[in-house]
Amino acid sequence: MSSGGPSQPSPYTPPPAQQQPPAYPQQPQAYPQQPQAYPQQPQAGPPQYSAQQYAQSSYAPTQFSQRADYASVLAQPTPYSPPAPAAPSPAPGLPALPAARRGGRVALFSLFGFLGLLLLGLIAYFGLFLGPLASIIGLVLALVPLAIVFFVVRMIDRWEPEPKSLVFFAIAWGAIAAVGLTLLVDLGLTAVLGLRGEVAGAVIQAPIVEEFWKGFGVFLIFLIARRSFDGPVDGVVYGALVGAGFAFTENIQYFAISLIEGGGEQLTVTFILRAIMSPFAHAMFTSLTGLAIGLAARRHASTGAALGFGLLGMLGAMVLHGLWNGSSFANFFLLYFVLQVPLFVGFIFGIIALRREESRLTKARLGDYAAAGWFTPEEVTMLATPAGRKTGLAWASQLRGDRRPLMREFIKDATMLASVRQRAITGRDPMAPADEQALLARTRATRAALLAY
Repeated sequence: MSSGGPSQPSPYTPPPAQQQPPAYPQQPQAYPQQPQAYPQQPQAGPPQYSAQQYAQSSYAPTQFSQRADYASVLAQPTPYSPPAPAAPSPAPGLPALPAARRGGRVALFSLFGFLGLLLLGLIAYFGLFLGPLASIIGLVLALVPLAIVFFVVRMIDRWEPEPKSLVFFAIAWGAIAAVGLTLLVDLGLTAVLGLRGEVAGAVIQAPIVEEFWKGFGVFLIFLIARRSFDGPVDGVVYGALVGAGFAFTENIQYFAISLIEGGGEQLTVTFILRAIMSPFAHAMFTSLTGLAIGLAARRHASTGAALGFGLLGMLGAMVLHGLWNGSSFANFFLLYFVLQVPLFVGFIFGIIALRREESRLTKARLGDYAAAGWFTPEEVTMLATPAGRKTGLAWASQLRGDRRPLMREFIKDATMLASVRQRAITGRDPMAPADEQALLARTRATRAALLAY
């Protein structure tokens, strides 16, 4: 039964036998003029028409009126292949997440401009006092520990990856601003107080000044990107990246001075001590400051409370930094294995514990959506546990076309969704509802693409 209005002929229906098809205005001569060209007698089954009649039918568009060439003998040519029915409307695209606040973007761009000016000053400093050749050799060698630390930090950050712009800013702040501002403070203190003793400069002044400027960079990230700084793991990641950037520039200086003063032999010893034995020293120190700020962020602390937490973490970073520098004036290797190695092992276990807590929180928040029907319990296990993610990626690799990229997108969006819900529960993110709706739509679309035939 039809529902109102005249019925429209299907594009797959052959022309009626009893009426003359209307001619196209462009080519009226292409259609038969005599009605007897069509069959006059009714048939028991569907009427049969010749190829010429199909080609001359008004139901055949011009582009289908010619017989196509078929490259394979296995092809099944037909005199008329109608187009597929058109979609009623364009399919909507995946919704984008709400953009960051304009104030945060402006502050970030302004800070990048400030870093650019400081970079020019650092380049001039290295070129004038260390020379271009020694500086370039030091830079190349300094890339080795930076790559090691960056690889490990990104492994930590894989659970909920931070925005690339903030990752780049964290490294740049440590490599440019923290080093440049430390040099300016050192010059100012020297001008006011005169030269200090080597022990006092290394054990007291250097840890205080360096950790202050590195920690200040972590606190800046918290201020301009609170929506991306919502837990202790984020704080550890940002702190370690700032520390890695600082160590990178400092290593350029140490390697260049070793090459100038002692040649290749002294450079080799310095490279082993700084790049092989202690590539994580600065990253571990500053991560304490980031950890403290991240704990404040998880508790929905105010800016003042986060600053207080950050100062406590910074104090711990200064103490560790001072112990590390002081070991060079005592039995370095004894203190290295008795103190530094256990501290590093404890740092690793702390990271593992934080990752497990993040997994537990992700599973709990996704469980809320599973109770509402957005995910199945099996999907929550797959998305919120390391073993489940590994199994999900292995399963996606066996699907047609290797759908691991889709699975990674599914995992990423679901993890972000859990973080958004946590921020919504604490009430500290006014954009959380819009993020939630966009991420729910994205996860549903990604799941459908994963399961499509």
